[in-house]
Amino acid sequence: MNSSETKTYWSQRYKDERTGWDIGAPSTPLKTYIDQLTDKTIKILIPGAGNAYEAEYLVQQGFTNVYILDISEIPLQEFKQRNPDFPAENLICDDFFTHQGIYDLILEQTFFCSFPPLPATRKQYAKQMANLLGAHGKLVGVWFDFPLTDDLEKRPFGGSKTEYLRYFEPYFTLKTFEKAYNSIAPRAGNELFGIFVKS
Repeated sequence: MNSSETKTYWSQRYKDERTGWDIGAPSTPLKTYIDQLTDKTIKILIPGAGNAYEAEYLVQQGFTNVYILDISEIPLQEFKQRNPDFPAENLICDDFFTHQGIYDLILEQTFFCSFPPLPATRKQYAKQMANLLGAHGKLVGVWFDFPLTDDLEKRPFGGSKTEYLRYFEPYFTLKTFEKAYNSIAPRAGNELFGIFVKS
């Protein structure tokens, strides 16, 4: 799909309320990670943010430099309604793969698994993540750990630790990438929690 088709696809899913990935709260692995961050001024991006409960939690915890990126305007508008004091300029309706900016931390939550799992696209994801991070910036998040099928429509798309590392290793130094011990019950055993530092 091109950028326009992707935007239409996701906007329609929000309109139809086909948002099975939405757990209504920040995911436990990311919440636990956020809770140990001490610098509340770091510039944080959440791409493919959807309803962005992680961003909401960051703001509640006093983080002052949070940016939300989504290709559909619908979840951004809904986030603004829930969080009227959130800076409008930090709500970015854009295609991740063409977005420009420099961040200290990028949080990954059900974004990687949302686009068709073609090797070229997954390589581009890793490269773009690195492009968007400043020196020693971190990519932190959860990636689904279950086998891919041949179905290029049925999301979420899985993968394996070995496959993911193949994409990330050219751009990042691995800090940790292990089975998440604190996933929500429906995802228990199916998530990898990772911290990658830009090389």
